[in-house]
Amino acid sequence: MAARRSIGIVLNGVTGRMGYRQHLVRSLLAIREQGGVALPGGGHIWPEPILVGRDPDKLAAIAARHGLTEWTTDLDAALARPDVEIYFDAQVTQQREKAIRQAIGAGKHVYTEKPLAESSAAAEELAELAGAAGIRSGVVQDKLFLPGLRKLKRLIDGGFFGRILSVRGEFGYWVFEGDWQVAQRPSWNYRLADGGGIVMDMFPHWNYVLEELFGAVRGVQTTIATHVERRVDERGEEYTADADDAAYAIFELEGGIVAQINSSWAVRVNRDELVEFQVDGTLGSAVAGLRGCKIQHRATTPKPVWNPDLPLTGASFRDQWAEVPDNDEFDNGFKVQWEAFLRHVVAGEAFHWDFASGARGVRLAEAGLQSAREGRRIELGNA
Repeated sequence: MAARRSIGIVLNGVTGRMGYRQHLVRSLLAIREQGGVALPGGGHIWPEPILVGRDPDKLAAIAARHGLTEWTTDLDAALARPDVEIYFDAQVTQQREKAIRQAIGAGKHVYTEKPLAESSAAAEELAELAGAAGIRSGVVQDKLFLPGLRKLKRLIDGGFFGRILSVRGEFGYWVFEGDWQVAQRPSWNYRLADGGGIVMDMFPHWNYVLEELFGAVRGVQTTIATHVERRVDERGEEYTADADDAAYAIFELEGGIVAQINSSWAVRVNRDELVEFQVDGTLGSAVAGLRGCKIQHRATTPKPVWNPDLPLTGASFRDQWAEVPDNDEFDNGFKVQWEAFLRHVVAGEAFHWDFASGARGVRLAEAGLQSAREGRRIELGNA
């Protein structure tokens, strides 16, 4: 019987929504339920989570709920354990850099939620520190592993689009103000002092999506807004929301592709999924969401004629697109990337979603905010 390779993983911020649902339950515990991560030469990687946070009652409750025994409020003690090889961070952004520095100093491999740090300078320094320490690093880039974007990548690799001309993205939903219905996001997201703002939250995502699928971002022009200025927090107290809750951006990509992406927590959804990307090319177009992907080839493109005086007859425009088949099993995107990072640490498999990649995402967010402040296009160059 092939050996099981146990690996201790400190999970910091596991009492939060993302840390608990996506990374503990749907990733690491799901990996354990399937018997671990298979290694190329036989055997399996077996994650051993050590839960870390500030609230002992919440940590104890989560551990008891899932039959886990290892939890602590002492990060230093957790990092000092010889059986711990990986540190994972899902804290609020303001707490992340300090903890990652501790983990690097303790010689642990580091995997973290984005953004990597509050500034590109800090993110780049973390990348340099990780390289100098010889540790393996990774940043969560879950959108790349979603079924819809994997189908889109398949179309790109197969030459479906011909020459890609443009990308249009729509992301967002209405986040309740917290008075008559509970908000779906924590209140810190809407306070600048706490590191909130949709640009710093979403532009790191858009950077790796654009970079990996279409080309590196070379310039950005952004308009931001705080559409909802008064909200109610988790304690039922009203507060001033001063962080950006919407961003409207144009990204210029290498190769001449233009991407326009709207990001908003103050928009009501009239689309099939919470995020959609329309890609137009000389030979065909596609609309990809979280799970689905529709296409319209050059040969089947209808010939619309603008006439506002006549009602639309025949099939609706949406009905004139074909669905891309799954043709594969699509697992949870967070789990798939966790498996890749574990194989990277244990078996040395390639993993290019590292701190350097995460730092480029922070840099794009900074450029977006600078563009909004100064009312001009910001050049990103070739870095």
